[in-house]
Amino acid sequence: MTWTKMGLSFDDVLIEPQFSTIQTRSEVDIGADLDARHHLQVPVISSPMDTVTETAMAVAMRNSGGLGIIHRYNTIEKQVDIIDRLVAEDPKAVAAAAIGVTGDYEERAWALYDAGARVLCIDVAHGHHVLMKQGIENIRRVLGDEVHIMAGNVATLQATNDLADWGANSVRIGIGGGSICSTRVQTGHGIPTFQSVYDCAKTDRDVVLIADGGIKNSGDIVKSLAAGADFVMVGSLLAGTMESPGEVHRSPTGEPRKQYRGMASAAAQVDWRGKASSLEGISTTIPYKGSVKPIMEQLANGIRSGFSYSGARTVKQFQAKVKFIRQTHSAQVESSTHILREL
Repeated sequence: MTWTKMGLSFDDVLIEPQFSTIQTRSEVDIGADLDARHHLQVPVISSPMDTVTETAMAVAMRNSGGLGIIHRYNTIEKQVDIIDRLVAEDPKAVAAAAIGVTGDYEERAWALYDAGARVLCIDVAHGHHVLMKQGIENIRRVLGDEVHIMAGNVATLQATNDLADWGANSVRIGIGGGSICSTRVQTGHGIPTFQSVYDCAKTDRDVVLIADGGIKNSGDIVKSLAAGADFVMVGSLLAGTMESPGEVHRSPTGEPRKQYRGMASAAAQVDWRGKASSLEGISTTIPYKGSVKPIMEQLANGIRSGFSYSGARTVKQFQAKVKFIRQTHSAQVESSTHILREL
């Protein structure tokens, strides 16, 4: 048995405020480069889940300065059709789609590339795996450097380095932290997402880091970026919106709701491949949230405010200045809006 260290989550840390000369949030640039060809104005990517990202979400994310990854839990033809529509609408915009590492993934990658996708997300639950190595190397061999390969998910520095060495341009960091993910309960494996990002940011490889899982609000996004992430990927923050796939349903009390489910849930697996095996997620419904636009605006404003509290005008400047502190459970309570607990 090996005992390594304590794992810190988002709620375990705060960022120490510093002197600031920033007078308005408009002075803060939260944009970041996915690579030399792809720049996002807002460092937020929507998750490749079948209740999060299809055409409408990808368009909304593009219009908000972020990026949407079209999920892979459909036929090649349907996924290609979505990419076709996105590229026909704006040929200069980034088109991104997910693939797997088994079955038809090479055929899918070719078809998506031909349709205009230039970001391919190799999307598996445990990315530090021989099939991921083979998948990255095969896609890189076939499509060369014309495609950005996003790979994951992983939780350790070694895994990040390996994926980068295998040919990934960006790596998704986080295992088991999603709000509808039960990987840690079912398998006993995982590392808190904040800790994973902090550890993986020590890499000396030229690779972009994407924090993915457990992000509940703009403060968690700020902490992710402070810990070393270049971007964050979110699901629950954007699920239940007008642009997420699925119909609006009414609860028994008349409340509008939409489905949100993990891709390792029984419902998702049965719909996707007709059977369920390892269950590492749940399916539920969440309140309907309306349009993505105000949500993305709120997140972007929260990130800019976060930078201003450290007196930083860019992501790189923020990361160079940031100072973390640990907070106790009592401090966590104090950090939240706690007046209702006192009434």
